Amino acid sequence: MQRAIDLFYRFLELLLIVLLSAMAVMVFVNVVLRYGMNSGLNVSDELSRYFFVWLTFIGAVVAFREHGHVGVETLVMTLGRRGRIVCMILSNIIIIGVSAIFFWGTWNQAPINASMDAPVTKISMIWVYGIGFFTGAGVVIIAVERLIRLLTGRVTDEEIAAFAGENLTAEQMAERSQ
Repeated sequence: MQRAIDLFYRFLELLLIVLLSAMAVMVFVNVVLRYGMNSGLNVSDELSRYFFVWLTFIGAVVAFREHGHVGVETLVMTLGRRGRIVCMILSNIIIIGVSAIFFWGTWNQAPINASMDAPVTKISMIWVYGIGFFTGAGVVIIAVERLIRLLTGRVTDEEIAAFAGENLTAEQMAERSQ
């Protein structure tokens, strides 16, 4: 199961690379066309904006999985193991609530977005803003899984250190446990 999850996140990372590359190429081509030929591609403008939205929201899920989001570590670093675990539990509960609200908001906006078309490409706007479903659900799933592991005592010292902003090697972790 873990291998399938890792492959899924590897696919997401490759998708992020493709989106960023396509966005850069479209913007570059459009700049060259506007500068050199006094014209541009409207499709390029629109798709690069949409790719940026998708890039941001898919990247948020990947970053959350890797503990890559900005955190307030000043307080957490001063706490011991038990305090850090309590902070992790509270943090994950808040994240679940906010992400569920985000998912619910996307759900409520979906009929409106589905009824609107993009001005140039004419694609349904649900393809653009519907990424909120993926992000909301993805973050909730990750946070619930973390919360379950925290409550059942299966969280690792590496995860606790990552939460506190400490990037410790395996040797440093072994020294701490002695």
